[in-house]
Amino acid sequence: MVFSSITFLFFFLPVVLVLYYATKQTRVRNFILLISSLIFYAWGEGFLVLLMLFSCTLNYAVGLGINYAKKPKTILAIGVVANVMLLGYYKYFGLLTKSFNYILPDQYQLNIESPVLPIGISFFTFQGISYLIDIYRKESPVQKNIFNLSLYIALFPQLIAGPIVRYNDISKEISTRISSFILFNVGIKRFIIGLGKKVIIANTMGAMADSIFILPADELTFSLTWIGVLTYSLQIYFDFSGYSDMAIGLGKMFGFNFLENFNLPYISKSIQEFWRRWHISLSTWFRDYLYIPLGGNRNGELNTYFYLVIVFFTTGLWHGASWTYVFWGLYHGLFIVIERLGLSKFLKKHAVMAHIYTLLVVLIGWPFFRLENFGSSLNYIEVMFGLSDTFTFDTGAITFSNQFITVFILGVIVSTSLPDTISIYLKSFINKARGIAFKQNLAASFSTAFYMLVLIYSSMAISSGTYNPFIYFRF
Repeated sequence: MVFSSITFLFFFLPVVLVLYYATKQTRVRNFILLISSLIFYAWGEGFLVLLMLFSCTLNYAVGLGINYAKKPKTILAIGVVANVMLLGYYKYFGLLTKSFNYILPDQYQLNIESPVLPIGISFFTFQGISYLIDIYRKESPVQKNIFNLSLYIALFPQLIAGPIVRYNDISKEISTRISSFILFNVGIKRFIIGLGKKVIIANTMGAMADSIFILPADELTFSLTWIGVLTYSLQIYFDFSGYSDMAIGLGKMFGFNFLENFNLPYISKSIQEFWRRWHISLSTWFRDYLYIPLGGNRNGELNTYFYLVIVFFTTGLWHGASWTYVFWGLYHGLFIVIERLGLSKFLKKHAVMAHIYTLLVVLIGWPFFRLENFGSSLNYIEVMFGLSDTFTFDTGAITFSNQFITVFILGVIVSTSLPDTISIYLKSFINKARGIAFKQNLAASFSTAFYMLVLIYSSMAISSGTYNPFIYFRF
């Protein structure tokens, strides 16, 4: 079940909200949310919901062990290894098999079927690991109620595609939280914004990106490759940030406050800044649970660079069971190392050049993220920069409707800080109007009309059965 579906919007969510607000007891509300989350996951994954329940039970037991054991470090190691093995088997077993078959003689080929990848396993596994580490570090109290811990891991707003929520951030809200009309209203608005990002922008850009990236190599042109990588850049950003917005909005509807996961990454002026703005919950997770424990910047520059390589190798691998993802991660890590070596000093002095540089680095990296093999990615980039034998601006059979052009322009604008500037201007305009009541009514009318328009348009697009995937579901 996805958030941008009629089933979720008009059946599942309303029923859960009614049941949730039918009682005021936190314990009962938690039970309702836990059962709803399990149903939400089982709706699409079936019996794989048992795997998530196993993960909840595993981390609950290990957490108690860490809390009471004389040698908690050993128990922590067992718990982390168990989580990593669980993730490794379901996500990377197929990659290992293919890699071995690539180097093994024909008579020794491994004919083993890869397991089905459970949706969201990368997210709920990382949450389990962070819970165990936080307990070991005494940064969070152990959760002695298995249902509460299961709710943390299985909570449906962030279950499928994040953001990665740390137990320390919501532990108090699991036991005691305040639901209010104001918070609920903020949650609805945030959800609608995310829905609009996903349905209106990401889906439109994704349909165009797919039509270009599936073209045979000999049909790619200079113009098409640039249109393809630009539309894919907008698709993946609005797809994932839209989902994060919806997750944050849903959390607020139920009294939870999830941290932000995106902050206009395409306005960055360095790759370091890009990763402070892109998938914030993942980058901070790796910083706090991998980079700093390895040594961070405490053991000299050379070791720091080595730790960064490890972090971005792992970042790439986390995104998918393919060596192209690993290359994509190392590619970004390389530029972060180069910036630390001195490039950042130049970038700070030349803002325009810094922005162009960052966008180019990010755009060149996306084909490795989007395509399935190195050959296709390299060929795509060659055509992008006019290095192929057939340099042409022809777009072939690909046509661009007025709707596509409008949404593309909208996507570019929304990915910048311009909407915030417009919002500030509108607030200033409203404040200059005469009469407090008039100001309030005018602001409320604008706001209500805007959110209703986005909701209605998005619902109509969903009901028409248009292109509606979620990229990060496979991670």
